[in-house]
Amino acid sequence: MKIVLPFLAAVGLARAISITGCHKHGDDVYCLTEDGGEVQVLLDNPPAGDPPSEYTDCHQHGSTWYCVDADGGDVEILGEIESSSSTNSTSEESKDTESTEESSEGENCHFHAGVEHCLSPGESESGGSTSGSSCGVQTRDYDMPLRIGTLFVVLVTSSIGVFLPMGLVKLPSATINVWVSTIIKQFGTGVILSTAFVHLYTHADLMFGNECLGGLEYEATTSAVVMAGIFLSFLTEYLGHRFILARSARAAASTPQPTDNGSNVCSKSAAEAPQPHQHTTLAGLGHHHGGDPTNPNTKLSVLVMEAGVIFHSILIGVTLVVAGDSFYKTLLVVIVFHQFFEGLALGARIALLPGRTFPSKAIMGAVFAIITPIGMAIGMGVIHSFNGQNRETLIALGTLDALSAGILVWVGVVDMWARDWVIEGGDMMNAPMGHVAAGGFSLVAGMVLMGVLGKWA
Repeated sequence: MKIVLPFLAAVGLARAISITGCHKHGDDVYCLTEDGGEVQVLLDNPPAGDPPSEYTDCHQHGSTWYCVDADGGDVEILGEIESSSSTNSTSEESKDTESTEESSEGENCHFHAGVEHCLSPGESESGGSTSGSSCGVQTRDYDMPLRIGTLFVVLVTSSIGVFLPMGLVKLPSATINVWVSTIIKQFGTGVILSTAFVHLYTHADLMFGNECLGGLEYEATTSAVVMAGIFLSFLTEYLGHRFILARSARAAASTPQPTDNGSNVCSKSAAEAPQPHQHTTLAGLGHHHGGDPTNPNTKLSVLVMEAGVIFHSILIGVTLVVAGDSFYKTLLVVIVFHQFFEGLALGARIALLPGRTFPSKAIMGAVFAIITPIGMAIGMGVIHSFNGQNRETLIALGTLDALSAGILVWVGVVDMWARDWVIEGGDMMNAPMGHVAAGGFSLVAGMVLMGVLGKWA
């Protein structure tokens, strides 16, 4: 008797496999496999009546398969052995279901942007390929105590990152303050730029290119949504600055002006005389970061920046905890560094705002510190039902990532990079060459370090 089992793999099984539901089509005997497929049973002497109901304990000797019949004898199995994917999924059922996270027979599976991706050997990741992954909910055993504990790790790390620059305001030396301000600010600019392009833009493109999405008719969806984020950021700042300037003008017009009797002409001239450029520090704010309400470089720009950071930080928290255990620790380390660097970038800009640290600056920092842990808590609440391959989920995550990318592109390029380096009055325009060199190195370092993290998250 010979059996053709195209569903079996060319490797040994870790447990016995049976074929059941055997029946006849004419003189040929067929049986059902464990996954519901139908296989042919080739018999030298087919029974005249009904065939045996099942064959058990199928096993392999070399490249030939055998099953055991009702009398305990081996029955030879001949035929082509096809895909190994069925064997892998069957032989690993005795293990936890996180096998879908690991490499299987030449496929490199990992989590990127909260979605599992599997690549064949030599295949590059483009368009968010999901080869080898199911588009349904992945059932896994999750280490919940680990996730609960690491929530507090992320909280502490984010808090240190965002509040550290505010604490540096207390540095006693003005010279040290200038150097620290330059290094942290420019490093933060590089971090924000890399976050926008390497992390968020790439993540959104992976979402919109995911095979489970079914394809989008408009190929430039990612770029279009990023551009929308840039425009919304511009519109928010423009309207906000117009409102601030108009309110300041009304306040100035309603303030009684003292009568000029000629005695204060000299003092007014001295007050209105242009002042030499003063480099901005964390402790002493320069002329274009000061408290002048008519200056558009105010709290509004920082709030726009924080909005972009918050949008994707909560997504980071959700997608972190729903990643499988085999990749969770690696992803956690990357996210910890990501949050720390991003906290430095945001904290440096918050520290430069006029006014006292409490309450407004402290609240802005606290919101960033808790937003990723909040996302992690949400993720733990939906961990067994969350499907990162669902069409609606992919569209929602992709849209939010792309909008956040657009916001941070505007903030990073216009409010941070250009305003510090090429716009009149910027910190780096007339800074000493030592500060320029330190700032330039820090800027590139922020881009590179955050870009390297983009390989894993």
